Amino acid sequence: MSLTPMMQQYQDAKDKHPGTVLLFRMGDFYELFGDDAVSISKQLHLTLTSRDKQLPMAGFPHHALEVHLRKLIELGHRVAICEQMEDPAQAKGIVKREVVRVVTPGTLTEENLLDPKQANHLASVFPGNKGRWGLAWVELSSGVFKARDIEPEELLEELGRLSVSECIWPGDYPAEVLNPLRQPDSGFTLTFRAHWQFDGHTASQALHQHFAISTLEGFGFQDHQPCLQAAGALILYLKDMLKNSLQHITRLEPFQSGQTLLMDQVTRRSLELVRTLRESRREGSLLDTMDRTCTSMGARLLHEWLSAPLADRSQIQTRLDAVAELRKQHALRRSLRDHLKQFPDLPRLTTKASTGRASPRDLSAIGLALGAVPPVLEALRKCQSSLIGILQERTNPCTTLQQQLHTALAEAPPLSPKEGGFIRAGFHARLDHLRELTRGGKEWIASYQAQEIERTGINSLKVGFNSVFGYYLEITNTHANKIPADYQRKQTLKNCERYITPELKKHEEEVLKAEDESKALEYDLFVQLRNLTAKAAPQLLATSEALATLDVLLSLAELADGSEWVMPELVDQPVCEVVQGRHPVLEKTLPVGTFVPNDTKLSERGGMLWLITGPNMAGKSTYIRQVALLQILTQMGSFVPAHAARLGVADRLFARVGAGDDLSRGQSTFMVEMAETANILHNATAQSVVILDEIGRGTSTYDGLSLAWAIVEHLTNVIGCRTLFATHYHELTKLAELLPGVRNWNAAVHEEMGKITFIHRISPGAAERSFGIHVAQLAGVPGPVLERARQVLDELENKPMSVPAQAMETVKRKRKKAEDQPGLFG
Repeated sequence: MSLTPMMQQYQDAKDKHPGTVLLFRMGDFYELFGDDAVSISKQLHLTLTSRDKQLPMAGFPHHALEVHLRKLIELGHRVAICEQMEDPAQAKGIVKREVVRVVTPGTLTEENLLDPKQANHLASVFPGNKGRWGLAWVELSSGVFKARDIEPEELLEELGRLSVSECIWPGDYPAEVLNPLRQPDSGFTLTFRAHWQFDGHTASQALHQHFAISTLEGFGFQDHQPCLQAAGALILYLKDMLKNSLQHITRLEPFQSGQTLLMDQVTRRSLELVRTLRESRREGSLLDTMDRTCTSMGARLLHEWLSAPLADRSQIQTRLDAVAELRKQHALRRSLRDHLKQFPDLPRLTTKASTGRASPRDLSAIGLALGAVPPVLEALRKCQSSLIGILQERTNPCTTLQQQLHTALAEAPPLSPKEGGFIRAGFHARLDHLRELTRGGKEWIASYQAQEIERTGINSLKVGFNSVFGYYLEITNTHANKIPADYQRKQTLKNCERYITPELKKHEEEVLKAEDESKALEYDLFVQLRNLTAKAAPQLLATSEALATLDVLLSLAELADGSEWVMPELVDQPVCEVVQGRHPVLEKTLPVGTFVPNDTKLSERGGMLWLITGPNMAGKSTYIRQVALLQILTQMGSFVPAHAARLGVADRLFARVGAGDDLSRGQSTFMVEMAETANILHNATAQSVVILDEIGRGTSTYDGLSLAWAIVEHLTNVIGCRTLFATHYHELTKLAELLPGVRNWNAAVHEEMGKITFIHRISPGAAERSFGIHVAQLAGVPGPVLERARQVLDELENKPMSVPAQAMETVKRKRKKAEDQPGLFG
């Protein structure tokens, strides 16, 4: 079928952007055609029509773009937006259209489409040829761009730490290399790009051109690292998708893994750092419990700090000192928080300006934010801590830009620069004159009306205007005999006539021309302001980063002051000594005064591995998680919920708590448990912290006990790290007599008249028993089952590891019955 010129234009745009949903601007609507129209109309509940009764067609009003864009991205689509590039009224022939942007999960910058409290990372991976892969990632809304070389087996955990929403990958690698990234629970979109974009020369050239440099050694890289190939491909992808400037991405930072406390994805999930384990929600997580930030940029940075705690003692101490100072100065803290509450999302607004998509309202918000910076700097002069001093130096009020924005922009400007009326009166003389003409030139109209009254002698003559007929002279019928010859009749009404004159017609043309010129001039002034803002992007982003850091420090100080948290003492030795430690989440969710605090004394003297026994629901899992969370809080620079705490900095933290299978990978519960345990045994060091819960329970008793025994020995004799090991294998408690670094502790209960009460106290020594039947009773297991369980337990305890006679007879009968049944091939 031959295509019309417009449909050929649509098809050309579609061909240039394969794999996307193309939104084609036609007047006030975005239209979809063909297969896109059929599928998307169902997904977005749009009316499906047709063009020329042949081509399927659907659409929606242009002002509903963000609503539908959100749905399309959530459904996993990549969306190409094709706009009209000229005014249809002035176009000669078909209106020129271009794809101005391709929207993907990782390239979103719209505030309404992003979680204001979480970063939106776009990653790029290049599988290197010598066992080292390249990884680069960018947070487009803030311009933070980092890269590192990485071991292939670390990739998924690093992508999980970053909460990546999209990952680009060279498209010609075999399936087995890609399989780890294809898992349904990966949480990100995988986007394939041409392999040549990852080529060393092409990627390096892209980076050199973007940063206007000839080598990346000045950024801390060696020019042939695999991560630079990933970073170069990422820059090319962003330019291809955004089709605009990336002025706010001003540097590429090397990421050193040793700078942060390493935690795998299993650990993050088990400890519910940023999401709950069961519902994967922010509410109920440690992050949600801690967050006292005043700004969106601060909330995102708190998320980052919690996801990647520090591993350098001096850096941690610097943060702690700043929090301590802000905690003491109540009035200063309150004042600073009040100032910060005025700040919009400055990094994301800056990105919109840098990518050419900021509105007059966005620029006005940036100007208002910069106007609030000087009071913050003035307040910070009262602080002495070194980190706050650094933040002062990095905070730039951009005074010149702030004054230009304030002087130029009117209060409460509109969203669209095409609407006009947002440049302040008095800012530009020519614009003021054109606006006066656009409003009809009141002085000219009054003068002209007076002139014509005097010329005609008609005192009731008046000059009027309406949108249909334009300007006119209105004269009642009683003065019809006084009409001058140069008056031309324009409209007849019941009691009067309306006329036009050559002079009035000329003025009308000037007014209409002035209106168009006024809007064009105002738009040009807006673009100049937006470009000025874009040029200041590095300073604006540095200021944003400093203010976000201040916001997090204030949040941690507010939390510590309101929750009676204490400053932990940092030491070089691998210890974890806590007096009256509390779980930071549970103490907030439980009724006040009901949470039971506990001590921890992991050290050479107090034992580096604690075997914790006791019944279910007595608090073993809560306690070991609590200790891990206190370590994380300390290393992110936070105070901790305790009476006192003394901790050594850990290099890695492992948490293996709970059980679950992995059907997508064909792994049983026990296989998952062993794989996670193997990861710990291979990667933990003497500086690590390990918490393990019920290792070995997924297989037979003898197998599980043997594995648990060997694991404890390895953690103690070979690795020697701080370990909390919760178990129901009471046989393991004998290890405290055999291994000098092992200590027995138990989650105590109170038993009276066959009933138990959980007191949630961790006490020295091994538990006498597990009280499993008592817990089953509390859970509502039927009485006959409980009674039979007691009989079996009694017989097992009298004849260890043997099967009761009555149970054996039952097994024999079932076996005999099964043997009597005909086999499939019998």
